[in-house]
Amino acid sequence: MLGAGTPDGSAVGSALRLLRLLLLFAVTALAEIVGCYLPWLVIKHGKPLWLLLPAAVSLGAFAWLLTLHPTAAGRTYAAYGGVYIAVAIGWLWAAEGIRPSRWDVIGSLIALTGMAIIMLSARG
Repeated sequence: MLGAGTPDGSAVGSALRLLRLLLLFAVTALAEIVGCYLPWLVIKHGKPLWLLLPAAVSLGAFAWLLTLHPTAAGRTYAAYGGVYIAVAIGWLWAAEGIRPSRWDVIGSLIALTGMAIIMLSARG
């Protein structure tokens, strides 16, 4: 591989690859968050037990989505963690109504930078 992990080494190819990875990681993170958040609502707030069914489906989708990632499992999990952090901070704001702090945003950006380094670096 040439350049930043794309077959042709182009900046456009790298940007598109990063965008696809971010989208796949974000969807994966949402599946995991929903799969964990629904049982949390049942246990912590006494919400209906039927919420455990969509939670199980969501966690199953999360596991399946992890198989779609283009690299070794360990590298995928490491890079996924960076996107998970950013998506979880977004969830904090969107679902729980808590505005992220400046430090939440800075930490998320650092985590996303780590994901990009892991996933886009040339392998030799």
